[in-house]
Amino acid sequence: MDLEAVRTFVAVAETGRFRNAADDLSITQQAVSKRIAALERALGVRLFTRAPRGTELTIDGQAFLPHARELLRVAERAGASVRPGRRPLRVDVLTSRSAQSALMRGFHRAHPEIDLDVMMLFDIETAVTALRTGAIDASFRAVAAPGRPLPEDIESVRVLDEPLQLLTGPAHALAGARSVTVAQLAGHRIWMPGIAPGTEWGAYYDDLVAEFGLTIEVTGPNFGSDALLDTIADTPALATFMGEHSRLIWPDGHGLRRIPVTGPTPVYPHSLLWHRDNPHPALATLRGHLAATSPGHDAAGTWVPGWVLPR
Repeated sequence: MDLEAVRTFVAVAETGRFRNAADDLSITQQAVSKRIAALERALGVRLFTRAPRGTELTIDGQAFLPHARELLRVAERAGASVRPGRRPLRVDVLTSRSAQSALMRGFHRAHPEIDLDVMMLFDIETAVTALRTGAIDASFRAVAAPGRPLPEDIESVRVLDEPLQLLTGPAHALAGARSVTVAQLAGHRIWMPGIAPGTEWGAYYDDLVAEFGLTIEVTGPNFGSDALLDTIADTPALATFMGEHSRLIWPDGHGLRRIPVTGPTPVYPHSLLWHRDNPHPALATLRGHLAATSPGHDAAGTWVPGWVLPR
């Protein structure tokens, strides 16, 4: 059904005259007549009758009017759902408890007037495809894995270098340390199930192992953070890495320890990615907020893989 014909029908019904509807719609009276005639042919009924003071709705026209108004309301809502500036800003984060999620919570506190849809995509290829199709407006990632640069139409800016911490149970050999150096971690088993080959975080930990001779085990199914914390708490031989800004909660009886890593401090580089032609006005607001509130990068005493761009 032609929505412009429906819109014209509603305008004639509300003004009572073809001429007034034409003025309201900024079209000619002849165009109004053609649209109404086409709509009547499509419906197989007459919608108006001539009256001394204009036009009146027929019984069929009266029956059709509330549905016509609803059609126009639905069309407006459909357009608004995807119109830049009218629909929510769609942002991808890795997990709900990550530093990226914390950045978005800070943005929401600073700009509560901006509607947000926060989602969690798995890998950078999925995120980049979603950015290029407009399914999302922005994504937090580690830019890209080595040998796989971002497409030319995807922009990125580094927004946060997150220090890694060692997480141990109370019986671990390093549990009493106030901090540990990377060299002290050599020979200790660091368990991180769920690191998938080919992902940007997989490439990051591959480089960390190669640079410092660490032992990172990815064996076993990934049952989520709660199961990971249970295992670390109960297994003296295992530890894991956790971002400094990750917000995890565990039972008091676990006795888990979060220990800063130094000499140098490995930091995970979070970047914001977006499509260069994305017109959503809130995207510029998000970028400005992150630029104003995020700390600097490549601080002395920190380490990132060489393939991470210093920008």
